[in-house]
This record gives sequence, C-alpha cells and structure tokens, in this order.
Amino acid sequence: MRYLWSTATHKGMVRDNNEDAVFPSSSGESTGEVLVMVADGMGGHVAGEVASRLAVNAAASSQLDPADRIAAGNRAIREEVARDPGLEGMGTTMTLLSIEGTTATIGHIGDSRAYLLRDDDFSQLTEDHTVAAEYVALGQLDPEEAASHPQRHMLTRTLGLTRFVNVDEFKFDVVAGDRVLLCSDGLTEMVSDPDIGSAFARGTLEEVVWELIEMANDAGGVDNISVVAVEAVAD
Repeated sequence: MRYLWSTATHKGMVRDNNEDAVFPSSSGESTGEVLVMVADGMGGHVAGEVASRLAVNAAASSQLDPADRIAAGNRAIREEVARDPGLEGMGTTMTLLSIEGTTATIGHIGDSRAYLLRDDDFSQLTEDHTVAAEYVALGQLDPEEAASHPQRHMLTRTLGLTRFVNVDEFKFDVVAGDRVLLCSDGLTEMVSDPDIGSAFARGTLEEVVWELIEMANDAGGVDNISVVAVEAVAD
C-alpha cells in the first residue's frame, strides 16, 4: 500500500495568531510508516502556540505507540511549565494517526477529530472530550443539541494541565481508497459533517485540505483551522 498525505493550517478570520500545529508541515507520500497529527493549543496569545508545538515535536520524535507519543507531548508541556511557571495553564488537544502496513492506530485527546471516508461513507472515528459530548453519552442531550450547547468547547481531557493523561487509542484496518481526515474544531465548528464529507471526497488531497479551510473561513473563520488528509492507494 502507498500512502499520500497533505497538511494545512490557517489562523482563520478572527484570531490574531495561530495556536494550532500540524505534523508533518508539508505534503508527502510513503510506502512505509505514516505519522500525522493535529494539535489545537489553548492558554492565551503565546502559550497555546507553545503547548501545541511542544506536544507535536515531542510526539513526532518519540518511537512509541500513539497513546504514549501523546503522553510524551504532555510531559514536554509540563517540563516547560516547570521551567517557566508563567506558562501554567497552557494546554492542547492532540489527534494522531499512525499507519504501519495496513493497520492504522488513532491516539486522541480533546476535541480535534478524526474521520474516515470509505467508499461513500464518511464517519467520525473519535469522540469529543467535552462536557456537551459527555451529556450526549449519558443520554441527557441529543447530538443536535450538543452542536450548539454552551459547553460544547469545555474540554474534559487535554494535554498540559495534569501530570498524567487519559488518551484514547484504537486500531482499524486500512483498505485501498480510504481517506482519513484529522482536523481541529476550527473546521467542525464552522462546517457541518455532511459538507465536510462531501468536500473531502472530491479532488486531490492538496486541493481538499485548502478547500476545507476556505469553507471554514467563508463561514466566519472564528477559530484557527487545521486539516490533515491521508489517502491509501493500491500499489
């Protein structure tokens, strides 16, 4: 199997700076291992950007399973806070995809998301770690209500705020033609899943990532927007 990927990030139409981070920073392809990720930083003008970049760099340089790579990102943030206590409170989400052979593994914490497009089926792979999502899981809120709930952005899990973190990790088999999307909530807050899925199914990966960013910006672009797309191609 051959894998193609493309990444893009944009500060959006409202924010002064971009606190998101993506890995890798450019498009590419591989017949070996694939590692891509999105992180959405938080904590203020500079600190969110610091947190997301620290986490991505640590995760990318670790030779570990996805969940442990994300935990390494958490340690990197906590070590930086220990050096500079003024950064206390900075944190980041992280959604990471690793592929070896035809086995994909997702590591995830926060409300950045992973989606899978297989044939004509576009489905969300990850669960948001937010207060609103927990209400949905408990049956106290409908998904439609959660989409506009005032606590839909209130994270219940994130990197950087505690010594230990609870990271979701799961595997799935990849087949030729699959496309996987990782994105920050700057996309999903502005564009509906059906519209994201429709755009994700057409064009090259390079075209897709920038079209999705343009769609979010056209809808208001109230947050930073980051998109990573991966496609499996039969040799």
